[in-house]
Amino acid sequence: MSNAAPVIEISKLSTSFGAHVVHVALDLEIRRAEIFAIIGGSGSGKSTLLREMILLQQPNSGSISVLGNDLNHLSEADTLALRQRWGVMFQHGGLFGALTIKENIGLPLREHTELADALIDDIADWKLAMTGLAPEVGALYPTELSGGMLKRASLARALALDPELLFLDEPTAGLDPESAGEVDDLVRKLRDQFGLTIVMITHDLDLLWQVADRVAVLADGKVQGVGSMLELSASDNPAIQKFFAGPRGRAAQQQQTAGRSSSKPK
Repeated sequence: MSNAAPVIEISKLSTSFGAHVVHVALDLEIRRAEIFAIIGGSGSGKSTLLREMILLQQPNSGSISVLGNDLNHLSEADTLALRQRWGVMFQHGGLFGALTIKENIGLPLREHTELADALIDDIADWKLAMTGLAPEVGALYPTELSGGMLKRASLARALALDPELLFLDEPTAGLDPESAGEVDDLVRKLRDQFGLTIVMITHDLDLLWQVADRVAVLADGKVQGVGSMLELSASDNPAIQKFFAGPRGRAAQQQQTAGRSSSKPK
């Protein structure tokens, strides 16, 4: 995997809003079929970076290449085609409240394909099943779903066009521990079964330990380190260590260590 061309390549990226500097000559590579997490404190620029990767915001300078396409040099047709190759699960779902869940999932298919309505309905049912939702959920509206079900429904819509690349914005935010654990399992299953490259922004330390192959830590406008959670936990960089030094960080790390110990053959 490490010898393959990066799915996302970010080079010398700089972003600022007036006098407020967000990114300073930031470099980053994301590999095919890995679960890659981006973390950082409030104001570190992680959400801005996500918006730049999905063409919702322009950096001041530098380049971002996604699936071999330089985002600085895309025609309108190329932009439309590229957006169909990725899916986005937004933090608060991003579903249309006036549409049923099934209609929300079918919307990208109706916008970007000429498939018959009956086939679109079948695909929507399949995407519901992929994310662990029963077919009858498709008839409900977003306001009728629990937090965990809403996250799954949003994920089902993100998968509607069979993307190669999946962006997840705080996929477990606001969920109880049981629902968050179910999302952990689902993210891992999607990568393992379908070979998706998954990029996520998260504060959830349990999710990071459980599913992330590599993690990038943003602070002071730069990438402070990239590696597995185990590698980062051994770093002496203060900007990285603060994620492991608090009670939540220690608890998540201890839980992961205990899990590895219990899984060893006796």
